[in-house]
Amino acid sequence: MPRSESEALASVESGEPVGVPTSRGIARAVLATLAQPVPLAREATRLGRDSVRILRGTDEIAPSPRDRRFADPAWSTHPGYRRLAQSYLAVTRSLDGLVDAYEARGADWREVEQARFALNAVTSALAPTNTLLGNPAALKRAFDTGGRSVLRGLGHMLDDLRHNGGLPTQTDRGAFTVGKDLGISPGAVVHRDEVVEIIQYAPTTPRVRQRPLVIVPPPIGRFYFLDLRPGRSLVEYAVSRGLQVFMISWRNPTAEQAEWGLDTYAQRVVDSIDVATEITGSPDVTMLGLCAGGQLMTTALNHLAATGDDRVTAAGYAVTLLDFSSRAPLGAFSGPRLMELARRNSRRRGVISAREMGSVFSWMRPDDLVFNYLVNQWLMGEDPPAFDILAWNADGTNLPARLHEQFLEIFGTNALVRPGAMRVLGTPVHLSRITLPTFVTGALTDHLTPWAGCYRTTQLLSGPSTFVLSHSGHIQSLVNPPGNPKAHYWTGGEPGPDPEAWRASAERHTGSWWEPWAEWLLERSGDEVPAPTARGSAAHPPLEPAPGSYVLDRRPG
Repeated sequence: MPRSESEALASVESGEPVGVPTSRGIARAVLATLAQPVPLAREATRLGRDSVRILRGTDEIAPSPRDRRFADPAWSTHPGYRRLAQSYLAVTRSLDGLVDAYEARGADWREVEQARFALNAVTSALAPTNTLLGNPAALKRAFDTGGRSVLRGLGHMLDDLRHNGGLPTQTDRGAFTVGKDLGISPGAVVHRDEVVEIIQYAPTTPRVRQRPLVIVPPPIGRFYFLDLRPGRSLVEYAVSRGLQVFMISWRNPTAEQAEWGLDTYAQRVVDSIDVATEITGSPDVTMLGLCAGGQLMTTALNHLAATGDDRVTAAGYAVTLLDFSSRAPLGAFSGPRLMELARRNSRRRGVISAREMGSVFSWMRPDDLVFNYLVNQWLMGEDPPAFDILAWNADGTNLPARLHEQFLEIFGTNALVRPGAMRVLGTPVHLSRITLPTFVTGALTDHLTPWAGCYRTTQLLSGPSTFVLSHSGHIQSLVNPPGNPKAHYWTGGEPGPDPEAWRASAERHTGSWWEPWAEWLLERSGDEVPAPTARGSAAHPPLEPAPGSYVLDRRPG
């Protein structure tokens, strides 16, 4: 179980819409990996030598100090458990060696990632720590509690089999209430249609910048990861800096909304600009797009540029990939057969459900997001932890079939960066026509949207760009309030074509990327004006307090 909020953040990943993996394509990659005569013989020989040394007690194989599965002293002091751990690690090392050899042979990197994904899931599942007898800490807990931990764990397991698709529950879903504990920054819904609510937040400074900020969150998950709790809210921080903040809150679609696509969502991004300018009286806005929300924002910016609409003066991108040519673990799901099956599945059902997407991301990091919770809840008998970010992660949304299909096209064929390959709002997408200033961020340990891929945005758009590299992972980089002494980021000069060259000359700073982003944005947000005393306007009257109704919609897919 996560022992701190930072560990909970590090264990959560969500953002890019991918298809659910299928067995056939991945099985082919695994078989190709295993059917390498020379590497297979080499690894079998090494494994045999290791096994002999392990039985003799002379092998030096040891788990990484960072591998918490083997933190119990019994794994190093008890001869049986030590040999069990060493045998498991030796097998894992040999399988990793086969994948490396498959890659060295020149195999397509996507097939390599498929094989790595599958074998990683298998080896994680086979860890001895996932069984009661193979987990000394769980056995000690059972002894200390007189068996009550085993009974509690059995209850958790049966409940998860019935209600959580057979996966261990990651968090206590009843510990937080949206609107009461989470997403509580004061504001009002000032616009609602069948797709979005738009929230205007209340200022907390006597004067604000005239030009409003419109935030575009991803259509996957709820927007309130940007407004978790006081002290952990990007919204709270932005208004504290004197920015007028408007937030898009996407509706949770069902099969009835299967045909909602990029046109549907990009139009609402344009509509949000209309709403923010009408309410504030400003002729223009700034924007911030996050994860897949940055892709939606880009299609809208492309349309505005093509039609001569200059109402967006600057835009930020946070952990957003526009170019999918770079290698990433997500490539495990980019094979043509995998994506075609994903398309068929979502078309048949009308949506790809939050549970399906959550399962994909969980199995990308099975040690952290599956078996960690299996051990704690099923074997140790502990109750699911209560962390705000885990509660948000469990509060997923569906993705309509049409939008999912178009995201797969972007993901699988790199359609956004190929001029004219896509049309959104009737406009061919040409990224080079976007000339406004941009502030682009990546996260150093992000395995969903690798930072070098995020950096590519600085080269794809035509305007001046600033790049900032955060120290952490995907979601951890977004829920990143100033004040954490462990947080840091890098800034550098004008981004050139080589991300590693940029990083080599970048300067490290303590703190959060929110701070340089806010400074950059304030310079582009106009003059100070008296803060408005009410939300909305005559044309857009307040409909209800933030966080609104759509964020509370729990309709299944």
